[in-house]
Amino acid sequence: MKTLFSLFFFMIAFLSGCSQKKTNYHQATTTMKEPNDTAKVEKTEQEWKSLLTDEQYYVLRQKGTERPFTGKFYLHKEKGVYVCAACGNELFTSDMKFDSHCGWPSFDKEIEGGKISTQLDTTHGMIRTEIMCGKCSSHLGHLFDDGPTATGLRYCVNSVSLDFKKDKEQE
Repeated sequence: MKTLFSLFFFMIAFLSGCSQKKTNYHQATTTMKEPNDTAKVEKTEQEWKSLLTDEQYYVLRQKGTERPFTGKFYLHKEKGVYVCAACGNELFTSDMKFDSHCGWPSFDKEIEGGKISTQLDTTHGMIRTEIMCGKCSSHLGHLFDDGPTATGLRYCVNSVSLDFKKDKEQE
């Protein structure tokens, strides 16, 4: 248990200490497709690198994690739809979001229709379920079964992997 705690503390310290430059979260959305387009998005890593900011590339394509409590959508409360920052795939609605106090945006379910895919993640000495965009396979975060809502789920998502489309009623 002491070793697990030490590993966890080291990971948090490492992630918090990583220098990350300020980036434009909306840079990648200029290539967004229509939300109902279900075609898979396939690009080379060089193409992704040219479309995404350094931080987006690190999280979305290299399965990185942004520092907790720093993401632009962590405390975000506007009404609308959260989409994949890489391809524009609609992933979550604002009514699916809740504050889990974990440092990242949390959702209790996903938009239906294969918008998100999952796979086992055993990195960093943990066993977790990774969540990825069902359309472009970009890393979004992880899924846990400790959510406080009726679903019992917590989709823990990096803000940098998301973009947001505000409800037209709020404009």
